[in-house]
Amino acid sequence: MGKQLNKVTGNYGEELAKKYLKKQKYTILETNYTTKLGEIDIIAKDSDEFVFIEVKTRNTLLYGLPREAVTPYKQNKIRTVATEYIKKHKLFNEKLRCDVIEIIENEITHIKNAF
Repeated sequence: MGKQLNKVTGNYGEELAKKYLKKQKYTILETNYTTKLGEIDIIAKDSDEFVFIEVKTRNTLLYGLPREAVTPYKQNKIRTVATEYIKKHKLFNEKLRCDVIEIIENEITHIKNAF
């Protein structure tokens, strides 16, 4: 039950994040971009910058802030998948960054250049 609820919460958070990003004039390029090495929730373009975004959603702070779940291990996984995306799309000379969007009870905090 818990894992299924987490998936529903995660999907809901990603939908909220996409709506938020579109309002901020981001162009959504990919959602749930998956390779054998891992997944990136959202890949978007902010002006001339490619942004790899991890979305963390919580209904309670019982387990800490959502951003705290983006551990160094998770950050390295995201960087690895982002590197694959960069190679595949030949983005070698582009501006890049990794953000975290944290959602707590529908309240969005966008942490740019999170890692």
